[in-house]
Amino acid sequence: MVTKPQRTTRIEDRIEELRAEIDGIIDARVARIASESPGVPAGVIRNLLTARAPSCRCDQYIALCGNETKAPD
Repeated sequence: MVTKPQRTTRIEDRIEELRAEIDGIIDARVARIASESPGVPAGVIRNLLTARAPSCRCDQYIALCGNETKAPD
């Protein structure tokens, strides 16, 4: 039986997908906090959330959500 070759995703495409997913997670967090903090611009909230790891979205995700995904000791 001849199988169809697997399509290989370029790493650039995977990176873009991850960035988009991380942006969505950060945007959801910003929206939640903004709903609890009327008058505070979303851009300010986003900057405060991501300021600890401004170098890349992956670092921002880890800093923002890393503690939530760790299993309790």
